[in-house]
Amino acid sequence: MEIRAKKKFGQNFLKDSSIKRKILEAIPNDNYQTIEIGIGLGDLTEYLLQSKSVVGYEIDVELCNFLKERFKTEIEEESFNLICGDVLEFWKDSSIFEGKYKIVANLPYYIATTIILKALDDLNCTSATVMVQKEVGEKFLAKSGDKNFSSLSVLAGTVGNVEMVTFVPPKSFDPPPKVDSVVIQFERKNEKKIDENFKKFLKIAFQQPRKTLLKNLSQKYKKDDLVTIFSELEISNSIRPHQIETVDYHQIFNTLERLQIGRVREKRT
Repeated sequence: MEIRAKKKFGQNFLKDSSIKRKILEAIPNDNYQTIEIGIGLGDLTEYLLQSKSVVGYEIDVELCNFLKERFKTEIEEESFNLICGDVLEFWKDSSIFEGKYKIVANLPYYIATTIILKALDDLNCTSATVMVQKEVGEKFLAKSGDKNFSSLSVLAGTVGNVEMVTFVPPKSFDPPPKVDSVVIQFERKNEKKIDENFKKFLKIAFQQPRKTLLKNLSQKYKKDDLVTIFSELEISNSIRPHQIETVDYHQIFNTLERLQIGRVREKRT
């Protein structure tokens, strides 16, 4: 049965065995449930099932039918739970799995950022080893001072560690995509959910990267408050959004929140 990659699902099947091996070696060796997103032809799944049970999500009906046959024994033995459908439809609640789990995924480029952010938000997700477009990976991997440092970098750094696993050239896929890819890995260190207001704050902070952070934040917050906070934290008023550390963003946000709460209380009294 020949299955061709479908453009509407952003499919590119990984064929390079050396890349598969690097992905497998990078996956944390723990007892948490393995969840694979975007199973494709199941080549990586086959290796995963040799040592652990797998819960897999595949949106392509044709591929699902193929996988049901390929892993018929594993499905019957309940070591492989194949779920056919859009993983985001199952992820509407706070978590995609009742217990702790780790993600392994070759993510379609058009939906990669959305899925990674869902994983970062899900406290049950202990780690995620994912293949993404190189440009997307660079945004999550970027450190303060890098030109790619963005709100995605801050969110990733807030949750835990982000590391590069390997570079993946187009020739590693069938069909080869027009862009380079990377495998990156997130490891959760923070067991506290990220404040939704903090996400909105970051969106404002990085809205216009070429402008100063003070200018961007002044769109919503009082400039006098910002100048005072920047002075206390020894942050220059001319600094750009990509030039300060993740911890600085949390300090600025927390101080602004305290000021807001204090003013609300004053009005009530």
